[in-house]
Amino acid sequence: MMTIEEFGRRLRAREVTSVGVTEECLGRIEAENPKLNAFIKVTADEALRQARQADQELAAGTDRGPLHGVPLSIKDILDMRGLPTTAASRVREGHVAERDAPTVAHLRQAGAVFVGKTNLHEFAFGTTNEDSAFGPARNPHDPTRSPGGSSGGSAASVAAGMALATVGTDTGGSIRIPSAACGIVGLKATFGEVSVDGVVPLSRTFDHVGPLAQTVTDASLVYHALLGDAGTKSPVPAPIHGLRLAVPRPYFCDMLDDEVRARFEEALERLRTAGARIDDIEIKHAKEIVPVYMHISMADAAAYHAATLETMPERYTKPVRLRLEMARYVLAEDYVRALAGRERLTREVDAATAQHDALILPSLPIPAPTIGASTVQIGSTAEPVRNLMLRLTQPFNVTGHPAIAMPSGLTSAGLPCSVQLVGRRMQTDALIRVALACEPFVTLHRVQV
Repeated sequence: MMTIEEFGRRLRAREVTSVGVTEECLGRIEAENPKLNAFIKVTADEALRQARQADQELAAGTDRGPLHGVPLSIKDILDMRGLPTTAASRVREGHVAERDAPTVAHLRQAGAVFVGKTNLHEFAFGTTNEDSAFGPARNPHDPTRSPGGSSGGSAASVAAGMALATVGTDTGGSIRIPSAACGIVGLKATFGEVSVDGVVPLSRTFDHVGPLAQTVTDASLVYHALLGDAGTKSPVPAPIHGLRLAVPRPYFCDMLDDEVRARFEEALERLRTAGARIDDIEIKHAKEIVPVYMHISMADAAAYHAATLETMPERYTKPVRLRLEMARYVLAEDYVRALAGRERLTREVDAATAQHDALILPSLPIPAPTIGASTVQIGSTAEPVRNLMLRLTQPFNVTGHPAIAMPSGLTSAGLPCSVQLVGRRMQTDALIRVALACEPFVTLHRVQV
């Protein structure tokens, strides 16, 4: 499975064609999707038409940039003209998008090839991808386990070689959680940086659009294309020697699976040996994160779904409908308190990142959970799966800081672990430079399925 970077070199050297690689991706979809259920809609004929056009343009001297001819998948919560945007829900039956979301339009202009739209947790309101009108997506490393959510089908499509990269959304971790569970890279830029127009919202206060890819470089290339900067190359890595990293241990490292903790500490040690300086710090009000996140995101979701909850409640999956019904009871005073808490947490993360090049912490406290599990054991305690999966990612949706998840080895059962880096607001490229520097010491090798 070649990366976007490798594909680009080989395409321009005439060693591969977009049609050939697109056919390989479509072949893997045909072989693996019945087992993994990563795709809701496969657009094989249109993908091959786009690939032929990409090859013809390149032969005629037109090169659209790093994504020229690259097979991508798109989470089925973003509008693509002429196709349904289901958000994995029967609520949206009959919907057909009249135009592309701006991010999709930018990818199209960059020469990307779209192989299909991927499965997700209904309306992006979950972390496991289990609650979908189209059935659960499954993890390529172990199909009895969740690929993470809500962009679970997107992550599975890349991990299984069905696309070279994909685009997902992230409201509480829905890019980084499935990237961690499936052993790939997921990037959430600074809040507001990438357009969310043409995206079915979960919480307009926290929603982000971003790439899931095999490497940091690939994620960077897709990120720039999403911005409309298709010709931008990936930044050069920051120097690893003297890099200043901070581990927010209280709260963020309090509740980790033993093997996740071991892979994290091993990655830290490799970074120290390479010359990075790593400090332990504290985000003082970290324990406020859950109520702040829940009171804002639930209120946003309830407002968006108010009409359809009244007119067609039976079309939602039961777990998602129940969460939305509960969301209608968020008090105005709790919402206002949460907004104040958000400002306080944002200032604290601003202060922490001002003194360091990035924060470093695990992306996911546990390996990918078994599909259907409501709790998972951490030490002697059974903890709710949903709460655990959101625990380390949702803070940076609350504060809006850019964050990236990178694979960091495997458990003894062969399940991916992941490290998360968090950078300064409005400095996503600086975070990418740090991630490029850390990647060889954190990831060591790409996880193969």
